[in-house]
Amino acid sequence: MPRTVRPGLGYAFTLGAAALFAVNGTVSTLALQAGIPPTRLTALRCTGAALVLLAVLALAAPGRLRVRPRELPLLAVFGVVGVALTQFLYYVAIGRLPVGIALVFEMTAPVFIALYVWLVRRERVRSRLWAALLLSLSGLVLVAQVWEGGGSLDPLGVAAALAAALCLATYYLVGERGTVSRDPVTLTCWSFVAAALFWALAAPWWAFDAGVLGEPVPVSLGGLQLPLWLLVGWIVVLGAAVPFWLSVAALPHLAPTTAGLVATVEPVFASVVAWLWVEQVLTGWQVAGGLVVLTGIALAQTARTGRTPSAPPVPETPAPLST
Repeated sequence: MPRTVRPGLGYAFTLGAAALFAVNGTVSTLALQAGIPPTRLTALRCTGAALVLLAVLALAAPGRLRVRPRELPLLAVFGVVGVALTQFLYYVAIGRLPVGIALVFEMTAPVFIALYVWLVRRERVRSRLWAALLLSLSGLVLVAQVWEGGGSLDPLGVAAALAAALCLATYYLVGERGTVSRDPVTLTCWSFVAAALFWALAAPWWAFDAGVLGEPVPVSLGGLQLPLWLLVGWIVVLGAAVPFWLSVAALPHLAPTTAGLVATVEPVFASVVAWLWVEQVLTGWQVAGGLVVLTGIALAQTARTGRTPSAPPVPETPAPLST
């Protein structure tokens, strides 16, 4: 029986994933401010998400977990660059920038993809690519407010966010190849496993003092304090596993490009959550610049005339690609 396509359900799933990832940005900021370093928070998130996905697939469809030796190099690049480094650089960025601004910089990945397929793969692209590039660069100039003594944003935070965009672009391009022979769910599962193994080597677990997870963390809601382990649990389950599932569930109902365009609301959601929760206030120029960048991203998403890159609906934690 063919599956019934329900676009409304696809939109709801994509918006739900974007909202959860937006909230996760502020929760992650609180965890970082509590003193847990970006390397350790990334390791906890990648490892937690890998364990959740492995457990679900082992129970529901163990046969889909088989990996052929020739897939290992792709999975390694996909997991280390696309997942581990993207998330680490994102955490470095939100530790120094407002969450919404960090996401705006990171979401320029589709512009880099369109440039790559034009310059390297020699694919034809629509002329709208140039408008996308111009809008994105102009918007980033406004977001950074470069006229204020060279810029109002932390340089390291901006560099980390742009580096995260490049890593995310790599995720899209490598994942486009990976989905030829593997379904999106298991591809992303093994990418998290590769990321977890990378961080187990780069930030060994025996050097981690697990006692810090019991430390109380002020959450900027009156005098409320929560243990750090509860925030980390949120980051793993509601900041990775659940929104990941929502983004996967949306793909049968929405074209990937459509899902990617809908997901550009995430910086908007993230900015509103950060403003209401931790009082991260953006200037009028930054809001205007963010809207200009999102317009450029929307054009870049549809710039390719050949095979369309399956843009995941979330930039911050890449969702599966689907062809």
